[in-house]
Amino acid sequence: MPADAQPPPSYEELAGLVAVLADRVGALEAENAELRRRLGMNAGNSSTPPSREPIAAKAARKAKRSADRSSRERSPDRKPGGQPGHKGSGLTPAAVPDRAESAAAPAQCRGCGADLADPAAGASDVSAAWAQVWDILPVVMEKVHWQLPRRRCGCCQKITTAAAPHARAGSVVYGPGINAAAVLLSSEGNVPVERTAALMEALLGTPVSSGFVARALARLAQRLQAAGFDAAMKAALQAEDVLCGDETPANVIRKDTDEHGETVPGAPHAVTIRTPGARLIWYAAMGSRSGPAIAGLGVLEGWHGYLVRDDYAAWHQFDAQLAGVQQCAAHLIRHCKGVLELHPQWQAWAGQVRDILREAAAAVQAARNDRKTQLDPGLLADLRARYDEQVAWGITTNRLRHWHKGRHPGYNLARRLQEKAEQVWLFTREFQVPWTNNASEQALKGPKRHQAVSGYWHTTTTLADYCRVRSYLVSARGHGIRATDAIHAALTGKPWLPEPATA
Repeated sequence: MPADAQPPPSYEELAGLVAVLADRVGALEAENAELRRRLGMNAGNSSTPPSREPIAAKAARKAKRSADRSSRERSPDRKPGGQPGHKGSGLTPAAVPDRAESAAAPAQCRGCGADLADPAAGASDVSAAWAQVWDILPVVMEKVHWQLPRRRCGCCQKITTAAAPHARAGSVVYGPGINAAAVLLSSEGNVPVERTAALMEALLGTPVSSGFVARALARLAQRLQAAGFDAAMKAALQAEDVLCGDETPANVIRKDTDEHGETVPGAPHAVTIRTPGARLIWYAAMGSRSGPAIAGLGVLEGWHGYLVRDDYAAWHQFDAQLAGVQQCAAHLIRHCKGVLELHPQWQAWAGQVRDILREAAAAVQAARNDRKTQLDPGLLADLRARYDEQVAWGITTNRLRHWHKGRHPGYNLARRLQEKAEQVWLFTREFQVPWTNNASEQALKGPKRHQAVSGYWHTTTTLADYCRVRSYLVSARGHGIRATDAIHAALTGKPWLPEPATA
């Protein structure tokens, strides 16, 4: 051996190198799995909203949806349109129509073409048929000039002028109908103020400024605030036994500032607290998603009912005072699906948990349909035992599994399902509690859609105005009140106000 040659590595050195390389390979495999998981995250297997999906995940989801559609073949015996037994949604003839008209008698036979007006041809009258046409009257701008009598007091010589509806003396204003149209298009239709103004001009034939549209929304929000709508809504919500809550980010250009002119930290959010049904839906603006901000809403402090929510930590502060918490099973099922996609064999337990939760939901619905107030104890015990078994396996199989960043997602999910099991299964014991928080997610589609169209709110004040108007309109609709009637009532200072169910 040459004098300058290095001795071959010893067995211990080679074994150490192999161990280091094995650890490195394990870490790289875990990192690769995490990156694949993130690329595959979408609205169907995680809490990621569709607007924030990675491009690759969105494309894959669309491709899978297309493949699923193409794999479904239509039966050659199936005719297009509604199938036998399908209940139609056509119009029912009005028993007392607004007016009646008579059509001109037919002049020519649709069979042979003979002249039906010629008595010599033998034409004769038979019983008349009928048809109804439902339509709206033409929309016409009505410009009303009010004469306002004035009288001088013989005592103090003051002059008093008569009042005109919705106007001051010497002014020209738009009436409640046009204000309602602006609010409905902008709030209900999620149309930007500029586009709302253009649509109203096309409809009415009279120019309407975007500034008027913005003022119409602000005016309605101010009238509602002055009438105590927010306080009434909070009181009504606090009288409920079951509430659902969720929040979503909101794009606000100018954030709030403190007394020193410094920007208040945090990202603005829109939050909803609502009943499981559409009877009461309240929206509010928050400067941040923090625990104090959610507590500052003034609804859940001191409330002792059942709360349906996701597992965001800021909601945990109320758990001790509540009768119970229901974790959103839709979120849990998405998380199970995401873990299952990491490795369909190793993570099969997640698929089992998903199926068990769906089976439990179906059992609860069947019991409700049978007018029962609880599940069969044996059935519930079997479902829960299967759930616990699969969750325990999820913990065991992932406890030591390599992951490049902390614990394996399967381990984290399984531990959460074990520790929060009572919150996962509350819906099987309390039938008035829904098993998902889909009601809140559906309610937040309004702000999300408005933001997608308009892009942003200028300030948290305009966001708060939007939330108050939306709360008023959707909750009034839930009580059978037309939006236009609700707007007119608010503009005259007599808005509909929610009342506690126990009142």
